[in-house]
Amino acid sequence: MTESSVPVADELPTLLVECDQWLCWRSEPRDGKATKVPIEPGTDAFASATDPETWRSFANAREHALATECGVGFVFTADDAFVGVDLDDCRDPDPGTLDTPARSIVERLESYTEVSPSGTGVHVLVLGALPAGRNRRGDVELYDQARFFTVTGEQLADTPASISHRASELAAIHEKYVSAADDSDHAPTEQPPKQPQETVETDVPGNDLNDSEVLDRAKAAANGEKFRRLWRGLTTGYPSHSEADMALCALLAFWTGGDAAQMDRLFRESGLLRPKWDEQHFADGATYGERTIERAIAGTDEYYSTEDVDEWEPLPEQATAAETRSRSDPGYPTGGMDPSPTVDQTLSRLREQLAELEAENERLRKQLAAERARDGDCTADGTSEHTDGLLSRFL
Repeated sequence: MTESSVPVADELPTLLVECDQWLCWRSEPRDGKATKVPIEPGTDAFASATDPETWRSFANAREHALATECGVGFVFTADDAFVGVDLDDCRDPDPGTLDTPARSIVERLESYTEVSPSGTGVHVLVLGALPAGRNRRGDVELYDQARFFTVTGEQLADTPASISHRASELAAIHEKYVSAADDSDHAPTEQPPKQPQETVETDVPGNDLNDSEVLDRAKAAANGEKFRRLWRGLTTGYPSHSEADMALCALLAFWTGGDAAQMDRLFRESGLLRPKWDEQHFADGATYGERTIERAIAGTDEYYSTEDVDEWEPLPEQATAAETRSRSDPGYPTGGMDPSPTVDQTLSRLREQLAELEAENERLRKQLAAERARDGDCTADGTSEHTDGLLSRFL
């Protein structure tokens, strides 16, 4: 990104600029397609649209964007009244004109609208409440939480510079373009009917946790650090991205009570999401994401239940149950799950021992350095050979 492609505060609605709900993003190729990856300003680590600790002020996000040549984005949350309307593949960049459905939506909402980074789509920001039900259909998507919009500051001509209340208009657009069940001109391209496929056991308990509550519990559990790494999109330690996908889905299966719809919704907000998730990879028409969720649920023997606790607190035994199934079990899903938590516990213990040994070694270094002239079993830098020998066992 160049300085001219990162917006300044004066180009944006004041309501947005005043919220500390900003992150950065950069485009990265995943499976041959460009994906917008959220970045935490100031650290360049992966950010999350559901983790406020990874968000910053607009000024901080812009500063980081300029320093690292990336873009800025705004996060929608359940605590604000912002709703974003994403219209894809609706604009011809050369004359800058919109197709008829998109122009109708933009004119009806009559609120701040800007061109997307690709130049082929637009984002409309309004104040209101997103109606219940599905939130996307074809090239029309509506978001009010757990999602970020890229922000360019390239305001669409003849649209307001401020964000307006448009509750009734938003409901009408949702009904016409998103929730409609008919095959209208604005419906997604018709797909061939799926062939009958083997059904997966659906006798799962589910629970009454909303998305935010699931994330809070998963992040605070005994294996919460693992969940947070996967949630941010880190695949380090896994043989492949697919292995990491399965690991996150295994954790989501436990915490959602095997609710496939909630698992899918949450996975789409994680840093692991890539275009492959929605690609049909199987002869029966199932997508990679659908099959990954099915396998994760099939490999989960125990689920978290809010009925088991009066007041929630991290439950290590329950939180790790979804990951303890033996790989020797013939029912273990292909594609792999996380290693048994006992491995993590062993590594954690070894790290603690290593930290203690390093501290002891440092103490001996200082002591032996002072006695170097007469201490014959020290190396040239005053290191105890015995202590270094212990360290080498753990390095």
